[in-house]
Amino acid sequence: MAQIRPFRAYRPCQGMEERIAALPYDVYNRAEACEVVKKNPESFLAIDRAETQFGEEVDTYADCVYEKADQMLREKILEGKFVQDPTPCFYLYELTMDGHSQTGVVGCASIDDYRNNVIKKHENTRADKEEDRIRHVDTCSMQTGPIFLAYRAKEELKEKIVEMKKQAPVYDFVSEDGIGHRVWVIDNDVDVAMIEKAFGKIPAIYIADGHHRCASAVKVGLKRREQYPDYTGEEEFNYFLSVIFPDEELRILDYNRVVKDLNGLDAAAFLTRIKEHFTVEKMGQTPYRPTKKGMFGMYLEDEWYSLVAKEEIKSEDAVEGLDVSLLQNYLLDPILGIKDPKTDKRIDFVGGIRGLGELERRVHTDMKVAFSMYPTSIAELFAVADAERLMPPKSTWFEPKLRSGLFLHEIER
Repeated sequence: MAQIRPFRAYRPCQGMEERIAALPYDVYNRAEACEVVKKNPESFLAIDRAETQFGEEVDTYADCVYEKADQMLREKILEGKFVQDPTPCFYLYELTMDGHSQTGVVGCASIDDYRNNVIKKHENTRADKEEDRIRHVDTCSMQTGPIFLAYRAKEELKEKIVEMKKQAPVYDFVSEDGIGHRVWVIDNDVDVAMIEKAFGKIPAIYIADGHHRCASAVKVGLKRREQYPDYTGEEEFNYFLSVIFPDEELRILDYNRVVKDLNGLDAAAFLTRIKEHFTVEKMGQTPYRPTKKGMFGMYLEDEWYSLVAKEEIKSEDAVEGLDVSLLQNYLLDPILGIKDPKTDKRIDFVGGIRGLGELERRVHTDMKVAFSMYPTSIAELFAVADAERLMPPKSTWFEPKLRSGLFLHEIER
């Protein structure tokens, strides 16, 4: 069963939350991060990406970058820009995008639950991507970016969250990208105990987004255990910062594909090959968005097409039955020659947040063909994780993104 526990968060002082809250560190390249921090020096991105404080001659992963992050964080705490709650609390974090709201419980999850697969994964992690966040968390002794977790909705938690949200939030603002953010502090002992007990009845929790941050947090915790062989398991480094959402409130957006060429085929021959496994229908010049599983949109030579997977290629298998697998196994690989979408430079991926117009733009500039996808469902994600399998690359795109800097978890005092 899942162990989710309260903690004493460092949070922005009242009035600073909107300026401090920042998108996750990994949505920006270095130049973009520098622009954001130049425009708003209070952005938490300055700490999450402390290379923004140096010239380009300083390597992104130099020791001084992580030391600078720690220094800036401690300075902001001393300046009173962050305050720490006096007792362990849970928090509610509501995000609203395009009229749709989702509310997660902010707490700390157990690194042992991660290791024992109570917290389930659906994606492999890369050691090089982990190393940066390992050094950041280890140097700062602070987890600064929450892991996005999900659980199968429970009525008692749902009722408690509705009740708590009748109180006034401590933060209530709309970020530059139009996303609404509201936060409540749950510090009443009875409520805290009830939430902890409710999660204790949940057999599995799932990583929705943030596999690398999660793996990094766990590895820092294990490193601290080696440093303190007489650890009890109660120390903060045994837990990692998370926001846990009920599955019924989450939305996964489409994660679309664009390909540079037709692998030596002309458009007519390409369409003929596709018809072996898909029913093809010309849809005209209006952008086409698939309306159900097993359907795909395709943009080729200024025309949109509907592709529908034929029954013989559909599968009940948790991974092979995913739309991203059908497209890969029956079109991208055999027809376009893309064997490994993780490494092939001829394919790129476009998050659904950018819209279908971005697919047309890419085809008119640097690509030849685009595919619009029907979004993977949260139930499909759970099924893959329950089967202890992995999703193909770029299967899910979660929006809205959790902000960094609203909750900080100190792993060692």
